[in-house]
Amino acid sequence: MNLTSRIFLAYFAILAVAIYLILSVFMSEIKPGVRQSTEDTLVDMSNLLAEVLKDDLVEQRLQTSEFKNQVALFLQRSYRAKIFQVDKVSSAMRIYITDAQGIVQFDSADYGLGKDYSQWNDVYLTLRGKYGARSSPTSKSESDTSVMHVAAAIVDQGEIIGSITVAKANLSLQPFIDMAQQKIEQRGILLILFSLLTALIFAYWLTASIRKLAKYADNVAAAKPVVVPHLGEPELRKLANSIENMRHKLAGKEYVEKYIHALTHELKSPVSAIKGAAEIISDDMPVADRARFVANIRREVERINVMINKMLALAKLEKCEMLSQREEADLAQIIAQVLASKALQLDKKSIAVKWDIKENVMVLVDPFLLTQALDNLLQNALDFSAFSSEIHIQVTIKSAIEIEIKDWGQGIPAYALNKIFERFYSLPRSDGAAKSSGLGLCFVQQICLLHQGSIKLENHSEGGVTALLTLPH
Repeated sequence: MNLTSRIFLAYFAILAVAIYLILSVFMSEIKPGVRQSTEDTLVDMSNLLAEVLKDDLVEQRLQTSEFKNQVALFLQRSYRAKIFQVDKVSSAMRIYITDAQGIVQFDSADYGLGKDYSQWNDVYLTLRGKYGARSSPTSKSESDTSVMHVAAAIVDQGEIIGSITVAKANLSLQPFIDMAQQKIEQRGILLILFSLLTALIFAYWLTASIRKLAKYADNVAAAKPVVVPHLGEPELRKLANSIENMRHKLAGKEYVEKYIHALTHELKSPVSAIKGAAEIISDDMPVADRARFVANIRREVERINVMINKMLALAKLEKCEMLSQREEADLAQIIAQVLASKALQLDKKSIAVKWDIKENVMVLVDPFLLTQALDNLLQNALDFSAFSSEIHIQVTIKSAIEIEIKDWGQGIPAYALNKIFERFYSLPRSDGAAKSSGLGLCFVQQICLLHQGSIKLENHSEGGVTALLTLPH
């Protein structure tokens, strides 16, 4: 599991647990909260009725007073109330009154009249001057439903002469509890989704610098031109600088070792030739032979000179991590310039060049380097093309700008296809000319990398090679 996923899961787990605990507290407090609010209302109502019915209890006229009829009409009354989203159509309230001994003198539900309620908490505590309330299940089979009973003392001349209890079924409160719980659940789901999104953004943000550093390290490993990424975190920035310093030291050491080894290997042949010619030349040697050996020495010296110059140019490019400047250049003009420089060689081998490019194809490049790359590719095509053949140059604009140089020469042997971009690797020419330095294609490849482009060489079906140089559009 990658670091982003770990941070995401850890952050989301913390948020999820916190949200769950908060929602659990809310959910657990809804039911008691609603019931406490209802109990508060029942307290007010019972004390109000205690004052209203005091005289009726003293004069023992509870069964004949208008109160009984009024309660009956109240219970039969149809409501048209909409409390938030809950419709209330009737009352589910019960009222009963006891005397000082706890005997029921009035019961709006009738079934308790004359019974002894003195042991019920609401009556028992109230008759002793305390707050009397209880919550009792409606039946043994329905223990999850209960009725809340709140009593108030009926006082006459400072003495408690009875109690009045107002009862309300908790089941009537359930719609409000369900509605509140549903809303909390909905908000909870939205909160969890929001937390999920927040966790994703947070994890992605935390690992952004690490991804930059990882990409930088991958490019270093792939030997691509790289620039130290800009990182906001001081620790990661220090790590990136340390990696860069280490890369420079290791690359410099490896670079020198590799080039010394390669140069030593390549210089063996011309140095041996020069040494051999120098040992043979003598004062009494015929002039013609002496001239031939001197010419050989000059040719090998020129070969060494070309090799060293190309190696210096290539080394300069390989040490360059990015182009210092770019400018818009007309691709057609660059190609025309390269073709003009090869005019004599093309005429010597009677090679016709056909090129297809639209005018004003502007590219953002280093014009000098692109000219050098195309010069090397065209020189390669020219060297390996047969006499009186053709070279085709075509520019295609797609998602990138593709420059195709196609020759009808001897092609690349199968064994050499994966070696052509190696330093000093060169193939024999079709006309028997000496091999090149083997640095030209390395030079082209490095120029393409600096331009974020690519170079590919492959044989085509008609015989010969197609070089495809791609530049960003």
